[in-house]
Amino acid sequence: MRRFLYLFTLLSVCPAADYRLALPGYHYEFPRDHFNHPQYQTEWWYYTGNLRTSAGRRYGFELVFFREGQPSHGSANASAWRVDDVYPAHLALTDIDGRRFRYWSRLNRAGPGIAGASLEEGRVWNGNWQVTWDKSSDTQTLAAIAEGIRFTLRLVPRKPPVVHGEHGVSQTGDGAGKASYYVSFTRLAVDGTLNGSPVAGSAWMDHEWFTALLEPAQIGWDWFSLQLDNSTEFMLFRIRRSDGTIDPHSSGTFVDAAGRATPLGGSEFALRPMEYWTSPKTGARYAVKWRISVPSRHLEADCVAALPDQELALRDSAGPAYWEGAATYSGAQPGVGYLEMTGYAQPVRM
Repeated sequence: MRRFLYLFTLLSVCPAADYRLALPGYHYEFPRDHFNHPQYQTEWWYYTGNLRTSAGRRYGFELVFFREGQPSHGSANASAWRVDDVYPAHLALTDIDGRRFRYWSRLNRAGPGIAGASLEEGRVWNGNWQVTWDKSSDTQTLAAIAEGIRFTLRLVPRKPPVVHGEHGVSQTGDGAGKASYYVSFTRLAVDGTLNGSPVAGSAWMDHEWFTALLEPAQIGWDWFSLQLDNSTEFMLFRIRRSDGTIDPHSSGTFVDAAGRATPLGGSEFALRPMEYWTSPKTGARYAVKWRISVPSRHLEADCVAALPDQELALRDSAGPAYWEGAATYSGAQPGVGYLEMTGYAQPVRM
């Protein structure tokens, strides 16, 4: 399970029966599986990271590409403008020391090369936002331009890709297919430029594809990426239910310094909200400080948002509001990462 999904009006009419379900036993093959999976209804490529300029100024960034299958998927219409899939995208920048958060969104069809994901071309793109791959090394280069922001970032994997979950799927609900195929690069070294200034840091990349994910009673989730100074990483998420309880399908992954991944069940960790911030835009109340405990891995850490206001309050076809932002982790194993919270402004439906 990862990350906030795009929910706009077109999704509700798309016939999921035309798509495959995420089932155990999938045979992963890279670099093929870093790119497009049109047999599944929903797919996303998520990049988040923490950067510093040479002068020490701190930034967080998010760049995400979505693909969402539509009712015309597989039709006989030969037009280049046929809408088999729509391609939303989000871009966000947290100026941590400047105490400012900005975000942008866009929505395109594939059209004649406007947006897409291609193994042959080695890239995922939406207009002038794109990631290009060196398929031999998995080095990825991000580029994005928006009002007041321009960056080019080179991301070099320090560890191989991680497949989350068990038996090849990240199970999020009861029954066959309530799951995703979920792959991450949990530690990417970053160098590049941001608005003309050299920057360096670390990034995290998530790629998920699926057709059915949540049950009606599951209204949202809280997701954490931890890149700790001891060269280990954690991905943790809890799914919230409409009755206020935490769903037993919550789970996570521990990645050791050598890149070996171990699944974590929801009973193996605790995520406890400590401090809150209320959005003046949506009225949603988000926890911006958390106490995290993973006893089996001797982890006790506080997650603190770099800024309280890192909410993407999207009011158009780009989807409903959610909170996603840079965070720091303190404790015996300090580090940096990202925090995502969905379903607080309105329930997530997918």
